[in-house]
Amino acid sequence: MNKNLSSLIIILLTLTLFCSSAEAKKTKPFLLGMSAAFTGPSKGLGIELYRGSKVFFDQVNAKGGVNGRKIFIKAMDDGYNPEPAIRNTIKLVEQDRVDCLFNYVGTPTVTRVLPVIKHFNSQTPEFLFFPFTGAQPQREFPYEEYVFNLRASYRQETWGLVHNLYMIGRTRIAVFYQADAYGRSGWDGIRKALREKNLNIIAESTYHRGASFDDSMKKQVEIIKRGKPDAIISVGAYEACAAFVRDARDAGLDVPICNLSFVGSENMLSLLAKLEKKTGYTYTADLINSQTVPSYEDLSLPAVREYRKAMDGNPPPPEGFGQDYQPQKYSFISFEGYLNAKVMTSILERMTEPQYQNNLYAATLSIRNLDIGIGTDINFGRGKHQGLDVVYYTTVSDGKFVPLIDWKRWSK
Repeated sequence: MNKNLSSLIIILLTLTLFCSSAEAKKTKPFLLGMSAAFTGPSKGLGIELYRGSKVFFDQVNAKGGVNGRKIFIKAMDDGYNPEPAIRNTIKLVEQDRVDCLFNYVGTPTVTRVLPVIKHFNSQTPEFLFFPFTGAQPQREFPYEEYVFNLRASYRQETWGLVHNLYMIGRTRIAVFYQADAYGRSGWDGIRKALREKNLNIIAESTYHRGASFDDSMKKQVEIIKRGKPDAIISVGAYEACAAFVRDARDAGLDVPICNLSFVGSENMLSLLAKLEKKTGYTYTADLINSQTVPSYEDLSLPAVREYRKAMDGNPPPPEGFGQDYQPQKYSFISFEGYLNAKVMTSILERMTEPQYQNNLYAATLSIRNLDIGIGTDINFGRGKHQGLDVVYYTTVSDGKFVPLIDWKRWSK
């Protein structure tokens, strides 16, 4: 065989391998890595967020995916604890080779994986999309470049709660919070909002992360009651916050109790409603929860109608988890997961366009005026890694959280 023929054969083989590789890449699924609580007292947070996202991606995949590429979530349990979250992140990036990290749950976990994500970015681009936390660290230097948030921040939520309480004359505000990065983030937001009005936190008490509904919060209630508050803001997860509400009401502390969006409104309400049936006492009155997505009861919104129809199919928890968990039919958390997936799909679609050359970062920054059916457009850009700034407020009526229209009912 002469040299020219040998060279031609080598070139043809190289071209064939290149084309095969390029074709395989076009059909390779998108893999999103998710570390969240799927076990333990906060498992409802991870499970509901996953269910909402999964059901949207399933709809996309049923139609052929994004330009032929399907979208899958690689879900790993961290139990809402930092160390497993760090291990999961390393495995998702180094072994599973995920296209991005997605739907992480919780401040104590996310804040600890931020240095890991930053480290990976010194070698190859790796980003975290839409974590279920409103904390500040991923919104500030040196980590904001590696994280894209969809939801409003805890500072925005706490400012709104404090402002609305102030406007109805409730200025003696106490704080019950989780003793970790999440709780302190919320506490700091409340403190800053009060200082703007020349006020201080009137009393405060904490609990340890992982507390359950069976745990007593009587000591925490006693501390707060001594401050004679006319409103309380809780910064925690649903089991502990439900336990606090129970013990506060039993102690005669009948003031509005507010919770941040992270709490898991429906799971908290479910625990208190069951207790009401058992005891005959009222525990679900005068609850106010801030939310970072619209109410799933607002059928005027196209996204709500789509979400409810999808969730009517009762999407399951991640494989291997949730056997002892009763899924919520609808919830603010699964709705947030649904919207996260909807925006993520739009980003992936844009990434596959020729001008973005599979650059996930550039595709995300290009998102402008994206209408996802909630009445507020999504915008990202350089220096803007948070898509939404709206905070919504809800209260309990007829056994469910509904939009809060008039705060004056609690006026002093």
